[in-house]
Amino acid sequence: MDVITAVQKRRATKSFDPHHPLSPETRRVLLETAALAPSAYNIQHWRILDVQDPQLRSAIREVAWGQAQVTDASALFTLCADLKAWEESPARYWATAPQPVQDFLLPKLDEYYRGKAQVARDEAMRSLGIFGMTLMLVAQDLGLDSCPMDGFDFDAVARLIHLPEDYAIGYMIAVGKGVGNDWPRNRLPVRDWLHTDHF
Repeated sequence: MDVITAVQKRRATKSFDPHHPLSPETRRVLLETAALAPSAYNIQHWRILDVQDPQLRSAIREVAWGQAQVTDASALFTLCADLKAWEESPARYWATAPQPVQDFLLPKLDEYYRGKAQVARDEAMRSLGIFGMTLMLVAQDLGLDSCPMDGFDFDAVARLIHLPEDYAIGYMIAVGKGVGNDWPRNRLPVRDWLHTDHF
């Protein structure tokens, strides 16, 4: 499937076949391919929790407005950002870059993030957004459906999954086989949001 077709076909699927299995190999392809997404300074801030325990899924559903996709989708990925990833052995992020590039970027990274918690969070969330969109397009290419979700109690989910202190939940993505009852897509026309040069 080409990228344009994948974008056009992707929907935020609300109803999934609860009996459709997702193999370990499909999970691997989904996540490894999504991890090719770009990220700020190549930090790859994403820390993904693959929620497989049915009891944990049910508990999350209780704090997610009872949304069925939490328990019915073949996979539920909780996309989290490591807010301190920028200072965790940062040389590894450019291990394949020429040495002069590494020598330039390492001090710049510290200068850019140190003492700037909001900047670090903003960058991590932007990178997490790109990862998630990539994951959903890969799912589409594999013949699967997906649904990005932020309709849940973030603090409650954080407690349920034992979220580390320096992590933040971005959103969840349900992946599986949709049952095909999506309502018609609605998008604003380009003229409502595109501006040229100035607002």
